[in-house]
Amino acid sequence: MELLKQMCSIHAPSGNEGNMKDFILDYLKENNKEFKVNPQIIQGEEIQDCIILKFGTPKVAVFAHMDSIGFTVRYNKELIKIGGPRTNDEFQLIGEDSQGSIEAGMMVIEDEKGNQSYEYVFDREIERGTELVFKADWREDRNYVQCCYMDNRLGVYNALKLAETLENGIICFSCWEEVGGGSVGYLGKYIYERWGVNNALISDITWVTEGVKHGNGVAISIRDSGLPRRSYINKIIELAKKSEIPFQLEVESSGGSDGNQLQKSAYPFNWCFIGAPENFVHSPNEKVHKRDIKAMLDLYKYLMKHLD
Repeated sequence: MELLKQMCSIHAPSGNEGNMKDFILDYLKENNKEFKVNPQIIQGEEIQDCIILKFGTPKVAVFAHMDSIGFTVRYNKELIKIGGPRTNDEFQLIGEDSQGSIEAGMMVIEDEKGNQSYEYVFDREIERGTELVFKADWREDRNYVQCCYMDNRLGVYNALKLAETLENGIICFSCWEEVGGGSVGYLGKYIYERWGVNNALISDITWVTEGVKHGNGVAISIRDSGLPRRSYINKIIELAKKSEIPFQLEVESSGGSDGNQLQKSAYPFNWCFIGAPENFVHSPNEKVHKRDIKAMLDLYKYLMKHLD
């Protein structure tokens, strides 16, 4: 879990994913000689801060978003949300501006109508435009790991561990997912036009709910706010049954992922969200069961061999 622990402390809120991109590229440089197949690495301004890894003859692509939620400093100590972070007076925020490193508190202010606003608490003025993120506090025991940004550093971890044994496939590390997407359209275009790939798996983290529990296996989402193609979902469920890897089915009316953006693209993508469930979502305390992490990785490995 050391790799996951490292990634949870990387500053990479939506729109500023450069640190995660650099970390992944450094990781690949140091480790890809040990991979079963040495992937082609695509990066550069054509795909901005995203990364595409191409292995062998691909039929399926895995998408994992690199960005996290956070806050942007406005004026008069005000904080503006990046994505949908939880807020609490006890949360600690970190960042850096031209004057140095920052470790600040948060103040939640509510007016007489119940409207909330948010301010930082720090011993000096923080430069406007500075991004603040949750301070990492890694906790691990026999069954669970807990920290900020399991969403989606765990999805990235899953993709990097998958890369070690992947023979045929594509892995796309995307940006901006927490604020509604923005990179998946051109990533989908790139891989469809070059390699004809239009089957996708979304390596992301979902919620513990009344129907999806810790320790019962990875969640296969039948739907959330998006409606993926049911014939594709059914094929994945049948393969999951054959694999005998623990999984549970998710049905939700809200929430979304890079899959929603693929569905809105001009290309005929099939997609399915498959991820471990967490609770304390979008907070510094995101908590995931280790059994579900193992099931997630095992199922991705199985599907990348058997799905076409």
